[in-house]
Amino acid sequence: MNSLSLAGWEAAPAKVNLYLHVTGRRADGYHLLDSLVAFAGAGDRLRLEPAGALTLTLEGTEGAALAAEPDNLVLRAARLLAEAAGIAPTGLLRLEKNLPVASGIGGGSADAAAALRLLDRAWGLNTAPQTLAELAARLGADVPVCLENRARRMQGVGEILSAAPAMPECGIVLANPRLPLPTPAVFRARQGDFTPPAALPDGWADAGAMARSLAACRNDLEAAAIGLCPPVAEVLAALAALPGCLLARMSGSGATCFALFPDAESAKSAAAMLPEAWWRWGGGFTNPPWPAYSALAGGA
Repeated sequence: MNSLSLAGWEAAPAKVNLYLHVTGRRADGYHLLDSLVAFAGAGDRLRLEPAGALTLTLEGTEGAALAAEPDNLVLRAARLLAEAAGIAPTGLLRLEKNLPVASGIGGGSADAAAALRLLDRAWGLNTAPQTLAELAARLGADVPVCLENRARRMQGVGEILSAAPAMPECGIVLANPRLPLPTPAVFRARQGDFTPPAALPDGWADAGAMARSLAACRNDLEAAAIGLCPPVAEVLAALAALPGCLLARMSGSGATCFALFPDAESAKSAAAMLPEAWWRWGGGFTNPPWPAYSALAGGA
């Protein structure tokens, strides 16, 4: 039964790759990865309202960047879920887009995952978790981890998820020079050998210990991203120079970079020191339920 119910806002938080090792490449050309993924308090939001045919409305500070897309991932996720359930997709989806597009923090993937969670609940489907995970994998490599919406170790081509080390309280700053950086181009530009999977502990006592441990890892796409988009290096340098910064690194395929801080308040204060022309955000990591986020001028 396709019974539409009001389900409120569903969070689509920013995905952050705390490290990203390219460990190999499959015969079909897809790269194999090893990454520790966590979620920040910044993000998009998705809401479903009663309507006949399935439609999507774009809102938020970054919504205009998606206006030209002929087939948003949110709509693809909705149609895929409806097809799997044998129902007709209905409802007006409102996407509040706050994360920059093509920025390495999984905005589109997080939106698709939010659509799967929201519509499964609103349509009363009660889809088995394994089935939802399989649908997520068909939508993109980052969608399965975004579906779970909690810190996870991600391997394979994104489909192998396992427990993350216990993470301490810490803060994070996200910054993007407002330049899109398509993931396929970055992978094509990557050079060099493959990197073994990281050796991670069961957890860290504090933010400093976590930053020191992660400093032994890397983002194997960083050099390629800087070659395609030199301002990424400027963002990394600015983050590293912020008072209290414990670690600065690029997330995913860029161009968004992050910096770790001892706590959320110091991260929020540090983010305000970055250029207003950039998209920037400071706060803490999050696990469900997702807390409300606060905006910075020039940020999400």
